[in-house]
Amino acid sequence: MLHSAVMDRWKLYAFAAAVFAGLTSVIAKSGLKTLGADVGLAVRTVFVFSFIMLNTFLWTGTGKAAAALSTAGWRPIGLLALSGLTTTLSWVCYYRAMHEGTVSYVSLVDKGSIIVTLVLSVLLLGEPFTWRMAVGAMLIISGLLVLAGGK
Repeated sequence: MLHSAVMDRWKLYAFAAAVFAGLTSVIAKSGLKTLGADVGLAVRTVFVFSFIMLNTFLWTGTGKAAAALSTAGWRPIGLLALSGLTTTLSWVCYYRAMHEGTVSYVSLVDKGSIIVTLVLSVLLLGEPFTWRMAVGAMLIISGLLVLAGGK
């Protein structure tokens, strides 16, 4: 099968997300030098909320966003609310760990969430599990075990 010279858009977004996430951690750690983890996270979250709302208004528009919300039903909204709760808990723990620890170490351990995502996506969403995923997961687990033995 021939692949086009242009990468799939979702892959570009995923790589961009990884770059921005890496920048986020280092910039946030620098900002936490004079603020506690919880206050720093609160300040960051205000800006995240503002930027997300701006993004929604610019790319979707208020009319389309309101229409989507009004027709969505309670289940998708409830699932997104639950996702927001788990995001909050993740960020609180991440910021506290980052404030007290080494950002590079904390970030590496945090990436263990990939294993949780992989298992749940296969079990709950019925997504395929391939040999490449298995090898990648084993490498990630091996790396986490190496990290757990140090520091």
